[in-house]
Amino acid sequence: MRFIDDIPLPLLIVVTLLMLGAPFTPEPHLVEKARMLAEGTLTRPIDIFDVFWHLLPGGLLALRLARMRRKG
Repeated sequence: MRFIDDIPLPLLIVVTLLMLGAPFTPEPHLVEKARMLAEGTLTRPIDIFDVFWHLLPGGLLALRLARMRRKG
């Protein structure tokens, strides 16, 4: 998992913020998908992939920060 350590942290933060909020109007995809999940309508594979895609940079950022903390 060394490739995670090679990603510049500022770039990863910016990409994470952009992907969590994209598209910014009329509402972020993650808000829409959370609503769909609460209603039980998040069943199409493309919608599930969309959630994964938008959360991927956040997961990478969490891994990167955890690895930095463990290294000291």
